[in-house]
Amino acid sequence: MLLKRLWLENFRSYESIELDFDDGLTAIIGPNGTGKTNILEALGCLATLKSFRGPPTESLIRRGADRAIIRGLGLREDREVLIELELAKGRTRAQVNRQKLQRTRDLLGALRITVFAPDDLALVKEGPSIRRSYLDDVLVALDPRMDATISDVDKALKQRNALLRQSKGRLDSSAGFTLDVWDQKLGEAGDRLVAAREDLLAELMPGVAAAYEMFASDPAPVVATYTRSWAADTLAAGLGSVRNDDVRRAVTTVGPHRDDIALTLDGFASRTEASQGEQRTLALALRFAGHQLVANKLGEAPLLLLDDVLSELDPDRGHALLTNLPKGQTVITSASELPPSTIADHVMRIGQL
Repeated sequence: MLLKRLWLENFRSYESIELDFDDGLTAIIGPNGTGKTNILEALGCLATLKSFRGPPTESLIRRGADRAIIRGLGLREDREVLIELELAKGRTRAQVNRQKLQRTRDLLGALRITVFAPDDLALVKEGPSIRRSYLDDVLVALDPRMDATISDVDKALKQRNALLRQSKGRLDSSAGFTLDVWDQKLGEAGDRLVAAREDLLAELMPGVAAAYEMFASDPAPVVATYTRSWAADTLAAGLGSVRNDDVRRAVTTVGPHRDDIALTLDGFASRTEASQGEQRTLALALRFAGHQLVANKLGEAPLLLLDDVLSELDPDRGHALLTNLPKGQTVITSASELPPSTIADHVMRIGQL
């Protein structure tokens, strides 16, 4: 879908604003602290029902207001698509073309996005939860039904952990039977999720390697390995093997929530051995490869959001990114003018909107 217009009411710093976007590159230029990222954040909410910055819904609502409204108008196959979100404390409501959705989740897939942000360094440098979320986000972009599988894993995990806490280190026959039920539910959903993650990682890696070579000043071989937290053939069997320990510790110690994606550059662990420049380039390559895979598989490029990335990249890497932007619609924010070699199709200047 090509985004044409965005309306915000009581969202973050904006009481009311209306913005138009070009089919190619739209640049939002303005000093830091003027609300550039808030615009990208709103676009992200339209696509994923959450902020890519990670805050709770209530923090997205302008101070003093009780709700925020986000409206996005786009075109898909020459037909207008209007997506509307109402954000309030504890709830989110969504509708498409004035029709309320039976489930908010049904909005997923109406608009797809890829976000490059300064925080992306954490994809390589920080703990495994961010890398797991990266894979899960790409899975949902490729097939929104995967969101239900992820939700099934989360629900079963919460129930299993609650039971373990309640058992206080001892299982009677009733608790043991209930634990069997949650082991089965978590095992089935977890096996589906992990298999999908592993298949996705295998598909992504040629693109990651190619993107790293394109962006890096000193290319190096990139390898990614999905590391399961259990050794058994199935997660249910893995849960059974650690049951006594889980009961004692009152927490689930194996499963999709404990898996990792190990990344190496030239045979060395990128998290601990790579320079920050190499880490940032690898994070950029991961995002770029995910974007390209979704575009190639679905025949429609996601909306590419570049949040102040030029301030985080050295001139060579920044130039490599801007000269190799994928086909499709891109929105970039910057505190300074774009390089002379990059001509935006539409420029918004914060303070002159």
